[in-house]
Amino acid sequence: MSKPRAVVIGYGFAGKSFHSYLISLVPGMILHGIASRDAATRARIATERGCKAYESFEQVIEDPEVDLVVLATPNNTHAELSIRAMRAGKHVVTDKVMALDLEECDRMIATAQAESKLLSVFQNRRWDGDYLTLRQTMADGALGDVRWLEMAWDRFGAPTGWRGEAAMGGGRFYDLGAHLADQLAMLFPQAIQSVYCRMNYDFPDADVESEAMFMVGFEDGRTGVCDLSSLSAISKPRFYARGTKATFIKYGLDPQEDAMKAGNIDAAREDPRNYARINDNREEKIVPTLPGRWRNYYENIADVLTNGADLWVKPEEVRRGIAILDAAMRSSKSGQVVELDVPALKESRI
Repeated sequence: MSKPRAVVIGYGFAGKSFHSYLISLVPGMILHGIASRDAATRARIATERGCKAYESFEQVIEDPEVDLVVLATPNNTHAELSIRAMRAGKHVVTDKVMALDLEECDRMIATAQAESKLLSVFQNRRWDGDYLTLRQTMADGALGDVRWLEMAWDRFGAPTGWRGEAAMGGGRFYDLGAHLADQLAMLFPQAIQSVYCRMNYDFPDADVESEAMFMVGFEDGRTGVCDLSSLSAISKPRFYARGTKATFIKYGLDPQEDAMKAGNIDAAREDPRNYARINDNREEKIVPTLPGRWRNYYENIADVLTNGADLWVKPEEVRRGIAILDAAMRSSKSGQVVELDVPALKESRI
């Protein structure tokens, strides 16, 4: 295949600031178009992105010039739209969360296999500097055997727009929990055995959760805790890992998003005040953050489609995180621990 031609479905925050922007930076890929139902938005697309504007999803999947469909649409549409696109002969990248439950996830994977189409999920946070720094620190053995890992992502205030509507897959649980569950499932590749979750609903004008915390048990006794809040004006550590040799703590979010919104993701620089610290009960060391690089995601997609390279974010990997979220939602409704039997992850690049 020559340079794959991609069309982004949706031109909200994700479609504009993430997908169409990052695709436009990849020399081996063409941003062929963007679809929006809003006429005023379509009028802006040529000026802002220099590509074709489509009126509908149907127009996109019927266009023989389109190779790759990128879904920057509400979470509850990802399964249906991805399946329709793959059956129409298109490769698919969907924004996270991949799906709202395991049944949707498995139908997506089965369709990709049946149609021999690429299916991947935009888990760009696998290229966050803080995640890469913790991953490298664990691999180097500085922490010993990491037995307990806490991850948090806090905001203050109810989500707005469709992200404030449960029926559309809104809420921090799916929006940010998709990243935390994916990172946890990659950092702890062992088989997943159990999930317990508590959620609070404290917003009078929104039906999404205000708090969500889920605890994941792994086959060898490792424990992961993911904390998502919309009522946190003081943030918890982004990563807190306890190993047999030392403890790792890291505050702050990866700086790429702010740099990207400002129009130059390559200008992202971590504030040294947010560098991680490692303490072994004798001394404390500062660990400079490894540079993150979200560009890698779409560069890999282009390489897969053009050269047959190995896909770095495989749907079968992402399924582990979906299994966690699926079980967490069921646990929050029942108040009980949900037992799982999710196999260990085979070796992955990232």
